[in-house]
Amino acid sequence: GDRMLAEVGERLRNCLRAADTAARLGGDEFAVLLEDGGDGTGAADVAARILEALDAPFYLEGKEVTCHASIGIATADASHERGTLGAEELLRNADVAMYMAKEAGKNRYQIFEPAMHDVALRRLELKADLQRALDNGEFVLHYQPVIELATGEIEGFEALLRWQHPERGLVPPMEFIPLAEETGLIVPIGTWVLQEATRQGRILQERYPMQPPLHIAVNLSARQLQRPEIVADVSDALMRSGLAPETLVLEITESVMMQDVELSLQRLRELKALGVQLAVDDFGTGYSSLNYIQQFPVDILKVDKSFIDAFNLDERKSALTATIIKLAEDLDLRPVAEGIERADQLEQLLRLHCDLGQGYYFARPLPPEGIDELLEARRALAGRDAELSG
Repeated sequence: GDRMLAEVGERLRNCLRAADTAARLGGDEFAVLLEDGGDGTGAADVAARILEALDAPFYLEGKEVTCHASIGIATADASHERGTLGAEELLRNADVAMYMAKEAGKNRYQIFEPAMHDVALRRLELKADLQRALDNGEFVLHYQPVIELATGEIEGFEALLRWQHPERGLVPPMEFIPLAEETGLIVPIGTWVLQEATRQGRILQERYPMQPPLHIAVNLSARQLQRPEIVADVSDALMRSGLAPETLVLEITESVMMQDVELSLQRLRELKALGVQLAVDDFGTGYSSLNYIQQFPVDILKVDKSFIDAFNLDERKSALTATIIKLAEDLDLRPVAEGIERADQLEQLLRLHCDLGQGYYFARPLPPEGIDELLEARRALAGRDAELSG
């Protein structure tokens, strides 16, 4: 990592004039001060040169490493409505523009515009709210049933994080999870999710005994998987809750696994040694190869919702869905179809011999009390069926 940062710094210097200054702010963030940058067009030319320079591979200790940058540009000109900006505000504006560049797809630059102030303010407020939410217990888990498609039986539940904001109500996950990832708060939030989901999972297993026992699935973020402490976090959650390891499913997205294949393999093997099940989430949307899927010690392939949506609409995606399900069968993995919303989708998945599925067709994510109502209704129905058959 240190070698990489030094190489990036050298490439930055080579993109600048003698009068310009490059500095490392901390972590993987660098700043460049351009003299006479004008209205931003000159800075944009420099930013384009930097992106091109960083696009070339780095060779570190015999290994080829690639990286990309997101660049924000802010200017301190006297024509600004409040006069020339100070250094602190200038850096803040550049940081906001950099964030917008990352949001737009990374590996690009963005010039700051005054309208971005509202975005920056909202982001700062959301950061503070996230920390407060963690401290005040505002996060909750909802649970979506995972169904055995051939029988309609509930096999388990996926735990899904929700934020019950005191003023804004239920905040959508996509509005706060990326920011939690960026700030690192996803780590303590993820630890809480593991503890709460395993605790609730054990309660459900005791209240509704069945064979095999209900499983509980939890999503792991990129930051969580990167940390060696994740193995201890999972082990601690299992020990505290009393949940049997084989009934815990850890879901990791395909793209996260492929960020660092060697590290992912090591971490997944360590997690697998605890006895848990591992699932590849959103399969088909990333950049994996069959070779890697065979190496990863996974048990489940989750077919992304976009493939299920394409049934009867996109022949190529429909064919790919069938291929993924067949691949899972050949590799002795269980396929799970995500996002089932219609009866015709279920019928096609049954024809393809897909084992499991989840989606609004069966149930939306429910709070714990909703899960109790669902399982009680199922138990009552099973009891009536048993009486009739008797």
